[in-house]
Amino acid sequence: MHDWTRLARSIKDWGRELGFDAIGITGTDLGEAERELNDWLAADCHGEMDYMATHGTKRSRPAELVPGTRAVIAARMNYRPPVAPAASAEVAAISRYALGRDYHKLLRARLQKLADRIVAEVGEFGYRVFTDSAPVMEVALAAKAGLGWRGKHTLLLSRQAGSWFFLGEIYVDLPLPPDAPATDHCGTCRACLDACPTDAFLAPYRLDARRCISYLTIELKGAIPEPLRPLLGNRIYGCDDCQDVCPWNREAPMTREPDFLPRHALDTATLIELFAWDEAEFNEKLAGSAIRRIGHERWLRNIAIALGNAPSLPELIAALEARREDSSALVREHVAWALNQHPHPPAPLPEKGGDGCSRTASAPVR
Repeated sequence: MHDWTRLARSIKDWGRELGFDAIGITGTDLGEAERELNDWLAADCHGEMDYMATHGTKRSRPAELVPGTRAVIAARMNYRPPVAPAASAEVAAISRYALGRDYHKLLRARLQKLADRIVAEVGEFGYRVFTDSAPVMEVALAAKAGLGWRGKHTLLLSRQAGSWFFLGEIYVDLPLPPDAPATDHCGTCRACLDACPTDAFLAPYRLDARRCISYLTIELKGAIPEPLRPLLGNRIYGCDDCQDVCPWNREAPMTREPDFLPRHALDTATLIELFAWDEAEFNEKLAGSAIRRIGHERWLRNIAIALGNAPSLPELIAALEARREDSSALVREHVAWALNQHPHPPAPLPEKGGDGCSRTASAPVR
């Protein structure tokens, strides 16, 4: 007979050795979360994310997704890079989780190593590893496993790590003892709700994805609704506003994973720089990045909106004009909208005078 309590303690130790910041264990009962999910789907809050409803109760009943599942090992890994919000409206704002390499492969590989370590200890057993890759209710499972609580912004929150972390799971057929679920520590705070640029929160703990900037810039495949475009500001991939204002994130630790640090200066790149990337450059520079999955067309769509929201600078107008006849109808439509946000002719670009001084092209030489 195995000592399952001792094994559970060992799993947590092995997880920390592999770079996870916390490991918790829970059972498979997600009845309350299932009811909340069904209410959310019935209200069409998922928008075009049809996959949220496709798998039915497999999402909320782990043993239906992976027959034989008796427990879930939930893991948490910090990703917060040492990056401040975009300094100006001309700088692209990209959600911090996407600045480095795609987390899916890294977390899956680490979870597989953890599973291999368990196999070495107890012999072959039934399991399956997940990282945002299947119909799994990650936040609900992590909360039941004691890794944090669901904040009013619907993300998992931890008193030690805030919300800047990724989640992963291993469904197992082992009778591991569950940890105590986390308790809610949001109190009366509503900073995240009030900070949302698009008023996407219908109420605490309830998000209308159709208004969420992360949904609009990542999940939505077609045109972004015009009334929401000015509210996106310079955000071209995701949005961190609700996390930036959360008091629990003030002291959240920085990541220890080099792969989660910014690549290709994405934390400081200007909108004009990124808008100039052709498809080959987009695919090359964003290889191994979560951003690549939206494709070049939606990348340009998002940046066009941000350029429409930026100050009316001559070089900005020129960048938009260069894509006025883009081969994509989706891009052309958003470029046209952006140009209409700059109705007045911008001031001419300065040119160098013969004496090395700058002057405007229309200024007389004296």
